[in-house]
Amino acid sequence: MRNECSRVFDRKQDLALFPSACYALHADISHVFQRFRHSSTNHPYPWTLPRPARLIAGMGRAEEEGSGNKETIVMRDIPLVELLKSGVHFGHHVSRWHPKMRPFIYTSRAGVYIVDLEKTSEQLKRSQEFIRDTVAKGGTVLFVGTKRQARPIIQSLATKVGMPYVIERWLGGTFTNFPTISKMTKRLTHLKEERASGHLDKYTKKEQLTFNDEIVRLEKLVGGIERMLKIPEVIFVVDAKQEKTSVKEAQKTKVPIVALVDTNVNPEGIAYPIPANDDATKSISLLTEAIAEAVEEGTRLRPSNAVAVPDVPAPSTVQNVPSSTKIPEGVVASNPLSSIQKEGAL
Repeated sequence: MRNECSRVFDRKQDLALFPSACYALHADISHVFQRFRHSSTNHPYPWTLPRPARLIAGMGRAEEEGSGNKETIVMRDIPLVELLKSGVHFGHHVSRWHPKMRPFIYTSRAGVYIVDLEKTSEQLKRSQEFIRDTVAKGGTVLFVGTKRQARPIIQSLATKVGMPYVIERWLGGTFTNFPTISKMTKRLTHLKEERASGHLDKYTKKEQLTFNDEIVRLEKLVGGIERMLKIPEVIFVVDAKQEKTSVKEAQKTKVPIVALVDTNVNPEGIAYPIPANDDATKSISLLTEAIAEAVEEGTRLRPSNAVAVPDVPAPSTVQNVPSSTKIPEGVVASNPLSSIQKEGAL
């Protein structure tokens, strides 16, 4: 072990791997201490500390990925120790559990189920890869978390990565009756534009107050999905049991679900369940940040020639032309979107 660390630090180009080597050293000492302390007991720890070989292998992968481009954003592998410190392994009381969560439960301690953190790590990586690939193809991820401790986390991270979110009550029909919800978002956008441009000043004070109250009400209901012009490709849910309405609507509309599932949740129907504590703030923050990192990497991996064209209707001169009619080059050049399309083709 000592020779391995000295080999890493002797090379100047490997100085950036100092934190990873420290993790490897810590994991080796912790693993030996764990085996020595609990060798005479019949109940080992309900979690498994990371082995040095796994961390050293991860160091090699990070070195290969980072050698080409220093600005590359890579999804970090969350160590099991960090999951443990965040309380991800704590489940619910043994009397409040769902039998279909048995594959994700390691054991119970003091009447509380303990989640298998290795299963959590595996499911988290699968979810990150799926979200990264979906966003890289131009998909959208809807973040949903209406619990009090999840609201600020969901709002800040979703806003950071530029994705829609729901932190207040889930409106029934957000997916199954999307045209009606879309009318509400368009109404909110229209009122905000009218207020910003000063067109509401022509109304009386009472009418202006009515418009302001409507803006506040719509902002609370659909403010997070104001820019969501279509049903998203993925939905990320914190506490699938509490957000059962959104889960059911996603299942009806065939939208893949990535969700944090506790020991009292039925994981059936959820494409990518992540067994974890969905009540602790640290646990929610850690796992939601991991999903947000996947969204960021997917955005970075989008093809450079795929320019995001706003979803606005084209001019009437182009819309009214039949699909079988060839448009002259002069008409296409007059289209304000044609320059963007030409840049994308290059």
